[in-house]
Amino acid sequence: MRTLAIHALEGMPGIRPGTDLADEILGAAARNGLRLADGDIVVIAQKIVSKAEGRSVRLEAIVPGAAAQALAHTTGKDPRLAELVLGESAAVLRARRNVVVVEHRLGHVMANAGVDRSNLDAAPDDEAVVLLLPEDPDRSAAALRDRLRAATGVRLGVVISDSFGRAWRLGTVGVALGLAGPPAVIDRRGEADLYGRPLQVTEIGFADAVAAAAVLVMGEGAEGCPVAVVRGQSWSESRQTARDGLRPRSEDMFR
Repeated sequence: MRTLAIHALEGMPGIRPGTDLADEILGAAARNGLRLADGDIVVIAQKIVSKAEGRSVRLEAIVPGAAAQALAHTTGKDPRLAELVLGESAAVLRARRNVVVVEHRLGHVMANAGVDRSNLDAAPDDEAVVLLLPEDPDRSAAALRDRLRAATGVRLGVVISDSFGRAWRLGTVGVALGLAGPPAVIDRRGEADLYGRPLQVTEIGFADAVAAAAVLVMGEGAEGCPVAVVRGQSWSESRQTARDGLRPRSEDMFR
């Protein structure tokens, strides 16, 4: 019987700029009675990576330009927030009241360029602090993997997850924003199906599937479990990064 186990690491401390995430993850695993094992995939919420990397911004320091003012007028968003969204974006794809969909500078198509106010340790009524995505989530994932692997001596994967909406569906799911170790996509085209027919279009979004599964135990609100360990899923070492999971613009039917 094939089994997959997902262990949320409870009791992670508050993360500040400069926090050593690898040390905190190892400490949380020990407190939860979990020893990292060969083949484990450590899934880490983007938000704590951004916090550790000092990616928080105070809106009072932002001066919106004309483009941000125009975007704010269309969407009803704070012009300073609009300025940050534009600064993090390669292009604005859709904008209407309360909604901005962009192509992020990293290539991801997403809402608000990942600029977010939720789960920040400012006062509940302080909306002047926002958090940006990591500068390079794949690089962050690789650095964390190197640290964890050196400390444990076992083969590990790291996924930095974020919550994305989807063009065809309602609701958000976890996706791989950063990746080190496992593949982003497994191409099974040409393999035989159950009845011997060759698969024509089957490409498995492996890293996204791992992220989505982990978010079920990590939670997306006040659960306070920003790290999970996925155990029991076999995977082969890959040099792919999260960007390998992005659909090429030429195949994007929504643009």
